Amino acid sequence: MSTSNLSSYEGLPAPSGKGFRIAVVVSEWNTAVTESMFSACIATLKEHEVPDNQVIVTRVPGSYELTSAAQMLLESNELDAVICLGCIIKGETPHDEHIASAVANGITRVSIDYSTPVIFGVLTTLNQEQAEARSGGKKGNKGVESAITALKMAALRKQLI
Repeated sequence: MSTSNLSSYEGLPAPSGKGFRIAVVVSEWNTAVTESMFSACIATLKEHEVPDNQVIVTRVPGSYELTSAAQMLLESNELDAVICLGCIIKGETPHDEHIASAVANGITRVSIDYSTPVIFGVLTTLNQEQAEARSGGKKGNKGVESAITALKMAALRKQLI
């Protein structure tokens, strides 16, 4: 299995976030992982010139609630993108599969319904070690990836609308 950094975007230009208004929804479940992703996401948005006062942060209890929070944010704000950050770790039962499927489908549906990028920044791992590796460890940080995706999709939306 590769140990490469999955979050590397060197050589792939990301647009400036000047003028963008972006919401970040963060799950409180698996807090050590989601807070690491959140910090990296915010740092990446700042690095790409998204003004602090144009970032709306909302926290929800778990990954399952990401979808409804994204929808509420889009209903009550003019946004260029919503980033959903969460972490679902496999347990003893298959509940993780049901949660992950519901969240992925829900995020896709909200994105399509509102014609606004809603980014799936949700780790779905087999164990804590994998989650840590993908939230600031040797595999990168899903928060960085999610921020770059949001910037690119928000720029595409502005170009097309």
